[in-house]
Amino acid sequence: MNRREFITLLGGAAAWPLAARAQQPEQMRRIGVLMNAAADDPYGQTRLAAFQQVLQQSGWSDSRNVSIDTRWGENDVDRERRYAAELVALAPDVILAAGTLSVAALRRETRTIPIVFASVSDPVGAGFVDNLARPGGNITGFMIYEYSLSGKWLELLKEIAPRLTRAAVLRDSANPAGIAQFGAIRATASSLRVDVSPINARDAGEIERSIAAFASSADGGLIVTGSALERHSDLIITLAARYKLPAVYFERYYVAAGGLISYGPDLVDQFRRAAGYVDRILRGEKPADLPVQAPTKYETVLNLKTAKALGLEIPATVLARADEVIE
Repeated sequence: MNRREFITLLGGAAAWPLAARAQQPEQMRRIGVLMNAAADDPYGQTRLAAFQQVLQQSGWSDSRNVSIDTRWGENDVDRERRYAAELVALAPDVILAAGTLSVAALRRETRTIPIVFASVSDPVGAGFVDNLARPGGNITGFMIYEYSLSGKWLELLKEIAPRLTRAAVLRDSANPAGIAQFGAIRATASSLRVDVSPINARDAGEIERSIAAFASSADGGLIVTGSALERHSDLIITLAARYKLPAVYFERYYVAAGGLISYGPDLVDQFRRAAGYVDRILRGEKPADLPVQAPTKYETVLNLKTAKALGLEIPATVLARADEVIE
């Protein structure tokens, strides 16, 4: 072998490791997702799609450099706990948790795996974080609202239905947020001279029986809180229409589906923002250093067709405040 052949062979051998490294696939990261809706819930699917879209825009492509394992807890305590244990056993790099019950279930299973939440009412009161500015542990995320917002639902309902003297509050009594939301509504009720009573939204049969019984007396209305089970949204809207009950909801999609009025944050945006935190954690940041953030905008959505069917004349002040009016 002459000198030129030897140098060429040596140079090629030195390049082999570099070429091998260049052809190595990207490190596969793992994300767990615990949703508080049913797998066939269109609203839950929309929120998950928004989360995945922002992840992809940030460079994380499912099955290429990230694997996403999703469980649907349906805001049911037992299901949430079972699926939380399953996800933690998979040892993901980070977990997205939707809702208070999802975070509570995951916190029982791990204090080390980073958790990013969306749609949680009171993370400090629930013990998930030390404080909003410096969460301090393995959990951070995006608040849906403070409990004080719940009183505004009753104020809005009274404004659009001045004759209202009674309000039924649909909530999940197994969810800490449901109990606290009812407390905030009850604190507002006395000044408005409205009697409030809870309806525990455990299953469709209970919801239907309770609303029918409530509607047997006049001058009533409904408040559908953020802890109510979203899989029963169509039933709740149908019952409100059947019994001519004005109802205020916590999120726009109820109104788009025929409900009267809603006031609350954009929940889809919560999942977009959560994807940004997941991206930052996958790139090395710690949840303890990422502040819990509140919604930047609340929106009022009104369905005039539903108002007309209920015989309600919407005050000009409410129309002026509405971010969206569905006719």
